[in-house]
Amino acid sequence: MRNSRILLNGLIIVLTAMVCASCTINKNIMFKTDHDYEYDTPSDSTDTHLELSPNDRILFRLFSNEGARLIELTAGITGDQRGNAILPTFTYTVQPDGMVELPEVGLVNIAGMTIQEAQDELERLYSQFYKRPYALLEIVNNRAIVFTGSGGQASVIQLTNQNITVIEALALAGGITNRGNASQVKLIRRFDDRPYEVYLMDLSTIEGIRYANMVVQANDVIYVEPVPEVASEVLKDISPFVSIVSGLALIYAILRGSL
Repeated sequence: MRNSRILLNGLIIVLTAMVCASCTINKNIMFKTDHDYEYDTPSDSTDTHLELSPNDRILFRLFSNEGARLIELTAGITGDQRGNAILPTFTYTVQPDGMVELPEVGLVNIAGMTIQEAQDELERLYSQFYKRPYALLEIVNNRAIVFTGSGGQASVIQLTNQNITVIEALALAGGITNRGNASQVKLIRRFDDRPYEVYLMDLSTIEGIRYANMVVQANDVIYVEPVPEVASEVLKDISPFVSIVSGLALIYAILRGSL
């Protein structure tokens, strides 16, 4: 009778632990959506219209097609083999109001422009000082966050060019993990002036490759939803309680045998 009571108490402890564990399992799954959530339609194009934003750091270089010295500096001006003057490599930060301060032309509002539009505008501004200037801009602090399917673990990748696709970003982050669900890949895109957009991609089939070619933009979040691990996490959470019950049963058996 007493043995049955001990076993019953142990079973109650284990069941209680399982109920408590069920409240904590898979808590590392993020960005959950309802079943009827209306996703935005992902693009199957590799074209990008990346716009310059406040706090962007840009690399700006200016060349002269006719070899004129472009920017007067105390030191550091170099020239290429054709004698064209080249502005040394400097980075500039787009201010919160969208302005960037550049040599000679001063403050220029480039926020909201694409790279090409900003280059055209700078060439227009510098044409009042130099003959046929040629401007090159590059954003050097663009990043994206990639969750590869292990729950809360993520990688921050640098977008070193304007055409890094979703599949390339996943590769840079190490690829989809064993726990990751390739049919549930979310791309969350945030904007300063309008609500965020969420795209759902199924990369588990060959048809999904068209969405994998979608270009990643600055501050995008790529989230591979993990496959829920119910059994393993329950066992992990209740194993200490099982050990306690087993230990108590062993102690009881030893004490009973010594009587």
